[in-house]
Amino acid sequence: MSEHRIVSLIASATEIVAALGFEDALVGRSHECDYPPSVKRLPMCSGPRIDVEASSREIDRQVKGLLHQALSIYDVRADVLDRLAPTVVVTQTQCEVCAVSLKDVEAAVCRMVGSHPRIVSLEPMALGDLWTDIRLVADALGAPQRADELIGRLDRRLEALTRSAGTVAVRPTIACLEWLDPLMAAGNWVPELVELAGGVDLFGHPGEHSPWMTWEQLRDADPDVIAIMPCGFDIERTRRELPALTGHPAWPRLKAVRNGRVSLTDGNQFFNRPGPRLVESAEILAEILHPGRFDFGHRGTGWRPL
Repeated sequence: MSEHRIVSLIASATEIVAALGFEDALVGRSHECDYPPSVKRLPMCSGPRIDVEASSREIDRQVKGLLHQALSIYDVRADVLDRLAPTVVVTQTQCEVCAVSLKDVEAAVCRMVGSHPRIVSLEPMALGDLWTDIRLVADALGAPQRADELIGRLDRRLEALTRSAGTVAVRPTIACLEWLDPLMAAGNWVPELVELAGGVDLFGHPGEHSPWMTWEQLRDADPDVIAIMPCGFDIERTRRELPALTGHPAWPRLKAVRNGRVSLTDGNQFFNRPGPRLVESAEILAEILHPGRFDFGHRGTGWRPL
């Protein structure tokens, strides 16, 4: 058994901890941590202040309302944290919409009386930051060699994909949609994944936050391919939100729609999480961009054609 007692307050960090071989040391999780599935047995140390089952537009309204009031979108359950007496708490500073904020974690830890955990804060903005985050977590757990091994395995898979995708004759243009109502393109690491998979991202910029976009921009760019990957939504939830797209007058006139090149992805499990499964996310994009050339077995689980 590990000497550590780890609480992870961000889903991607939970996956990093597990991939490093420390799942048995996890004693608590965020309300969003659900992979590996076995972590769902752990007590939740956070919860949302918004109705996560609301429509895309209503969620957007609630989030913007809380941020406008300088209020947090998530609660940290300080009493649960205190009871669990962690030695390490992993959180993030990348996005206050995606997970609990560092300041809320620090405030909760200050109220704890049973332990004085080390706070490890991750800030993934680009693909290379994933390697940095893996090392930060591994170093905090006293196992830097495990980071070397994990990064080596992930890097080799990405390199193999890049070599194969580098030989494609045509690199399709793609719009990766991270929110549907209003429209938002995927930024951060997603444009890099698109490039590795042999495509051209029309809207996102590597290492930059996801940008809002307009229907006019989508119509004028007219991408060859559209990948729908709303933050926090699985494929079935995304399908329920589709009328926000399909009901717009410009939708049926888009080239990707006319040519049947629109795909639904599990954004929640893959693209939205800067963890080890970004490698699978790149493979999913390769399957979407180059059907018939790439088949990693993700169709039906990681993505489905619309």
